[in-house]
Amino acid sequence: MNAPVFPELKIPNTIAAGPGPGNTSQRVLDAYYNQGVADHMNPDVIRGMIEAKKMLREIWGTNNVHTFGVAGTGWSGLDMMFSVVHPGEKIVLFVNGTFSGIDELSVRMKGATEEELQANSLDPKAASVITVKVPHGQSVSGEIVEKALGEHKPKWAAMAHWETGSGRVNDIRGFSDACEKHGVLGLVDAVSSLGIAEFRADDYPGIHGWASCPQKGVMALPLTYSPVTFSDTYIEELKKVGGRSFAHHPILEARHWSIIEGQDVEKGSYHRTHSPYAVASFHEALRMVLEEGMLQRAERYRTAEKALNAALTKMGCTVTSNMTSLLVLDLPEQLHGQEKDFVAKCRAENFCIWPTLSEPTQIRVGILNLLKEEELTEITRRFGDMLNRHDCKTDVDAAVAELKRHLQ
Repeated sequence: MNAPVFPELKIPNTIAAGPGPGNTSQRVLDAYYNQGVADHMNPDVIRGMIEAKKMLREIWGTNNVHTFGVAGTGWSGLDMMFSVVHPGEKIVLFVNGTFSGIDELSVRMKGATEEELQANSLDPKAASVITVKVPHGQSVSGEIVEKALGEHKPKWAAMAHWETGSGRVNDIRGFSDACEKHGVLGLVDAVSSLGIAEFRADDYPGIHGWASCPQKGVMALPLTYSPVTFSDTYIEELKKVGGRSFAHHPILEARHWSIIEGQDVEKGSYHRTHSPYAVASFHEALRMVLEEGMLQRAERYRTAEKALNAALTKMGCTVTSNMTSLLVLDLPEQLHGQEKDFVAKCRAENFCIWPTLSEPTQIRVGILNLLKEEELTEITRRFGDMLNRHDCKTDVDAAVAELKRHLQ
């Protein structure tokens, strides 16, 4: 029997108006496409990797030498950061949404003893992992962290900075301060905040490991490099306890970025066959972030979110989030219970908003790389038109006017 020959894959343009990935910049796509066919050890490829790790240090706001990109998606970076957790080591996880919940499951799998893993390999109940759950739609406060660390006295603590499951910003200042006070080593999932929020990792000395992703604030292609940064304290601890990983071992992977024995090697070193195209596109994405500047980027997101928030509120929605790249909202009261149908119909027309993945079901509208007035106007109009098609009378022109008033 002959194998089927499928037709050429054609993917349409969509408005990626969800929590991420965001719409990829044409400059990043051009940087990927317009490269020569090169050996992975080509001097320009090596130069691109060396410059990328230096740009990442600036974007993270850190002097950590162990700052680089993990080949893969944001999950790869998080897996690397949590590779330092071992069975029996007490760690407190703060969970207030879907994605911090996945972080918590990852840590339970790493922190489970052999017996605990065998009892339930896909959802182990690791006694050393303590989960502090904060209700959907609420932020993790410094007071919550302080209380938990004082009570449990763990070795490690972990938290998401921006939780896209519910659109909430968690208190990393309170988290860092509590970790310092109680001698706890902090780990932070910054998947949704790096490249959007104007924080500097070195301003939070209680936090020793950070991981992000390529495709949200950094706006690289989704499957390129997950940015990570680790303090010297983290690396020394890892040397003592070891890491149960090879591909995602922080010290071993750092060698592929010419970071050897805690020092930069400027001439470059052999690496794990990184693609010249991936290196070039990631390099361009980082250049774009630094060209604009973090303070300017953060302010653009604040302005855009405030304007879209006002427009959606004008149409009868209630926004419950406090992130600047994502709005999580309740539809007008007459559409309660129809959220998934509303989202499905929007997505069928390449207007790609998202529902929340945890209850209660809400709507998520993201603005990653969608900060221009015409882009925000299109989001407003398409959202309003869908409300009208659901028999929810909406003055779309008035909402657009409200959007523009706040943008000005």
